[in-house]
Amino acid sequence: MAEKIGPMENKTNWWYAFSLVLILTISTRFYKIAEPDHVCWDETHFGKMGSWYINRTFFFDVHPPLGKMFIGLSGYLTGYDGTFAFDKPGDKYEHTNYIGMRIACAILGALIVPMAFLIVDEMTHSLMSSLFSSLMILFDVGLITLSQYILLDPILLCFMMGSLLGAVKISSNRIEEYSFSWWLWLWFTGTMLACCISVKFVGLFIVLLVGLMTIVDLWNILGDLARPMIDTVKQLIVRAIFLIIWPLALYSVFFYIHLTVLNHSGSGDGFYSSAFQSQLIGNSLHNASMPRHVAYGAVITLKNHKTGGGYLHSHYHLYPEGIGARQQQITTYTHKDDNNKWIIKKYNSDVTEDVDLVRNGDLIRLEHLATRRNLHSHKEHAPVTKKHYQVTGYGENGTGDVNDVWKVTILNGMEGEEIKTVTSKIKFVHYLQSCVLTTSGKQLPKWAYEQQEVSCNPNLRDLSGIWNVEENIFEKLENVSFEVYAPSFLERFLESHAVMLQGNAGLKPKEGEITSRPWQWPINYRVSMNQFCIYLLKI
Repeated sequence: MAEKIGPMENKTNWWYAFSLVLILTISTRFYKIAEPDHVCWDETHFGKMGSWYINRTFFFDVHPPLGKMFIGLSGYLTGYDGTFAFDKPGDKYEHTNYIGMRIACAILGALIVPMAFLIVDEMTHSLMSSLFSSLMILFDVGLITLSQYILLDPILLCFMMGSLLGAVKISSNRIEEYSFSWWLWLWFTGTMLACCISVKFVGLFIVLLVGLMTIVDLWNILGDLARPMIDTVKQLIVRAIFLIIWPLALYSVFFYIHLTVLNHSGSGDGFYSSAFQSQLIGNSLHNASMPRHVAYGAVITLKNHKTGGGYLHSHYHLYPEGIGARQQQITTYTHKDDNNKWIIKKYNSDVTEDVDLVRNGDLIRLEHLATRRNLHSHKEHAPVTKKHYQVTGYGENGTGDVNDVWKVTILNGMEGEEIKTVTSKIKFVHYLQSCVLTTSGKQLPKWAYEQQEVSCNPNLRDLSGIWNVEENIFEKLENVSFEVYAPSFLERFLESHAVMLQGNAGLKPKEGEITSRPWQWPINYRVSMNQFCIYLLKI
């Protein structure tokens, strides 16, 4: 007759199995973690962003900030000074203290395996099932590789597994409702959900899963006739607080920290509104003073008013053969540049000595400061949006023709109202073609350096045809401080999300040197015998 295994032996076996999983996990994730001693794959992005947090330099990214903040904090705490450039994969770290950031990512990557063990144990109460499933994850080569480098993936997966573990624990019959453990697991689950969506927006999928599990739990509670209705209402309120309100509050706190830490001007300023940029130390708009009104003869920059809109831009390069008239390119560009500067003039004369303000309904010319060519449009198809007219730079030394004339109008403005810096939402309507200067948001080919298309849209209601004057240089008018345009945290929070969502929508896959095709994998095509390469294979 078979001898039964007692509860103590079961518990001992459980701890043996769990300890084995922990030891193997740590061994595989930390094995040769310092190799290779050069930048690998997306370390060039996330290592660089960690450096920017250490240096408090503002940047734009399509993902929420928590993962990059974690990388930056881990680097700071382990002695990394934020000076390494992370320019490209293959760059040697030399004397840079990069190990701390890799170890921090590996720790979170290692937590995935024991959490998988606990999840399966909670769901099946089977030691063999828990051990088998955790070992399958433990020896997944792709997951091991992801966990050893400075990437967002191990951070995201750790918080995903934590969210699922918490949800399973809450649904478990092992934990008594309203006990300390039950409240603790509710808090833990809400915290993990907040962390999950604060790393990448794909974390919303685990939010959906936990939400469905919660709905099933509440439905079962409602169907339990032995429970009073007040208990069902109480359960609903408690879960709403811990699984909705608390994660949203924590998510907002992460963004508050993000916007507080990154308070110095950086490469991503141009994706944001003029008012947003005025809060960044080192930005030309921070503590800036410039005229409140725009006068003829002023040197200005024009920023497209839509979320993530760029600056009206030109350069010496011409449109190529077959792309409309072979005249100077006009684009929008999201970075600060001297080629974003224009001189605003009356349509029929050059600048006079008198101060004359630009008003709603005026006919004007815009002359590009660097190339001395006028903003121009004619009945040629735009490069990408064929229903629009082409916009070019035309003329010489500010002299062009009647196709350089535009009517400036203030959105919902009164006739004769003065154009104001930053706050006036303005449109430029072509005098002859009756079309509005706009940006389609479409990326131009490499002949235009992949900047965005500018065109003239016959649909005068085009919301992408709204602009504002950002920089306004004119010595004859009194300057006012830019602090009057400072946005609140809520405004910056909402704008950050609008810019991120637009950035995500505009992402396009690129074939590069570090990509490969499945047929190349079995034969080690492009294998290197003289340098260390990382291959992440997926099936």
